[in-house]
Amino acid sequence: MKPSAKVSVEKLTEEPYASILCYPHAKRLEVESRILELKELGVRAVEFTGEGSAANVPVLGKGYVGIVVIAYVNGEQLALKMRRLDGGRDSFFHEAEMLQKANNIGVGPKFVAVTKNFLLSQLIDGDLLAKWLENHKEKSVFCSVLRDILEQCWCLDEAGLDHGELSKAPRHLLMDKVGKPFIVDFETSSIQRKVANVTSVCQHLFVGNSAVSRLVWEVLGEKDKNQIVNALRDYKKERFRNCFEALLQACL
Repeated sequence: MKPSAKVSVEKLTEEPYASILCYPHAKRLEVESRILELKELGVRAVEFTGEGSAANVPVLGKGYVGIVVIAYVNGEQLALKMRRLDGGRDSFFHEAEMLQKANNIGVGPKFVAVTKNFLLSQLIDGDLLAKWLENHKEKSVFCSVLRDILEQCWCLDEAGLDHGELSKAPRHLLMDKVGKPFIVDFETSSIQRKVANVTSVCQHLFVGNSAVSRLVWEVLGEKDKNQIVNALRDYKKERFRNCFEALLQACL
């Protein structure tokens, strides 16, 4: 894989960067149009770095809908999500709307700006939850972080905003440098579906057999899974705060 690189917007016409800008295949008119969009957003340069990969170039993340890199705007580093041509989405406007709704209740990275092909938001400089937890195995730290995640999910449930992907929590939970968890990627979020944020995260962290759940059991000690399952069932029936508190107690 090629080394990390900081590239001016003008040089995004060059390969392999053009093929990432318009992933999976560069089209001259599309490249030129997207560069104009970036300039309108105030993006002066893009940094290709991270543990993901696109066109053999490092990136922060590569999903079904977009590729995430670092953007430089007025000297500030931001997360820049670039729409894939083969991603099945016409624009980022829906995701931007959902992210702003999440921001209104204190959830998610801060929204900055959106165009058809780009979404700018706060850059979460850190690690995926699983990797972060591997390096912070203190029980009190685990409890604090997991409680914060569950509280954010409760806020989403209360707001009627279903994230939609939290059953695949490792990809959508990031930890910043000071140990603050962030729920990211609101591309499939909806205010029309029945919410399942708390239940999805609990299933993944405490009930399933994922690497994260095994680590949680290792650090927190054995929990009564039947008690957790019953608390989840009660919460699904009645999404009241007292049911959520009982679920917290069963999990933590």
